[in-house]
Amino acid sequence: MILKIAFRNVFRQRRRTILTALSMFGGFVLSTFFIGWSDGTYNNIIDTFTRYSLGHIQVHEKDYLDRPSLYKTVNNLPQLEKILQDTEKVDSWTPRLFGAGLVSVKDKSAGTRIIGIDPQKEVKTTKFDEKIIEGRMLSGPAHEALLGKGLAKILKAGLDDEIVVLSQGADGSIANDLYKIVGIVDSGDEIGDRASFYLHLQDAQELLVLEGRVHEIAITTASLNHVSRVSEALREKIADPGLEVAPWQVFARSFYVAMNADKEGMWIMLVIIIMVVAVGVLNTVLMSVLERRREYGVLKAVGTKPAQIVKMVLTEVNILAVICIICGAGVGLLLLYIFSIHGYSLPEPITYGGMKFQHMMAEINARSFYIPAVTVLLVSTLVSLVPAFKAARTDPAKSMRTH
Repeated sequence: MILKIAFRNVFRQRRRTILTALSMFGGFVLSTFFIGWSDGTYNNIIDTFTRYSLGHIQVHEKDYLDRPSLYKTVNNLPQLEKILQDTEKVDSWTPRLFGAGLVSVKDKSAGTRIIGIDPQKEVKTTKFDEKIIEGRMLSGPAHEALLGKGLAKILKAGLDDEIVVLSQGADGSIANDLYKIVGIVDSGDEIGDRASFYLHLQDAQELLVLEGRVHEIAITTASLNHVSRVSEALREKIADPGLEVAPWQVFARSFYVAMNADKEGMWIMLVIIIMVVAVGVLNTVLMSVLERRREYGVLKAVGTKPAQIVKMVLTEVNILAVICIICGAGVGLLLLYIFSIHGYSLPEPITYGGMKFQHMMAEINARSFYIPAVTVLLVSTLVSLVPAFKAARTDPAKSMRTH
């Protein structure tokens, strides 16, 4: 009976219903779009930063991330690659070798970070070839080198110039050799590009006397959602206490902290939206109660209990909230779908984590809908309690004489 009366009351005063519904509907759609847009933007930044640079997961010798060393290497690369090949949801992987040294072109010299890469696997994993702005990719272990854009500028080096590198081998010997510059790289990280010196993995292993060894295996998964599951699977399969499997939240800790700090802004905005919804609902429901005091007085006069009146007012609000959520879900889904396909191009690119981003994308996910739905229902119910209790305390005789 209460449900039937509440449903009729919702559509009896159309103007009041529309005002209340607009607050709920607008708040739900804004919240849905804002969460979907925020998640899509952050996940796009995270995926771009990790997939096309560091990888989603990395394998190193234990403690390498805390104290990197030339001697902390991964020695069983063929066995690990077989494990990666057999692990579900692993998209691709690439081994890397690192060292430090001094490079010279003619009379210019600079400190450098030597990076040994496998060209084919690096291209497949991070699309490294798309970062080459001049020249070409390494063709093989043929004493060829790629320079970061910043390092090339410091050395005033160009294509086909010869570059000398001086470093230290793992056996304690002086490592030096001559290479031909075949390409210039713009990774998007200006600071990193001032020191980056890329060699073919075999050339780097020969230079640093690390034959068959690498410092890092960068792994990408099919989706960010699979990172945790794949990390656990790899830890179980590798089962080597001397190796460490680290997801991006570990080896890119500062980036992870910065992203979480930025995400806090989303919740602040969501709270503001919810406050607007709460004020709108409270205002219209309270006005509704004041206008209907005679009605509540008659209900109490014929024996309706105060608890039943409270239940009736809350049921009216919840019926309206559910209708607004259903309609808002359709509009929110349409908006998120459009912006997940076409996105939004920024007038000027932004730099985040050393990478440049110009295209922002939304994302369709479950939490973009259930968080606003639960929030709108809960807030609408809570702010309606005061008007509901006020209606329940209506004096039948006084209200009927006044109205």
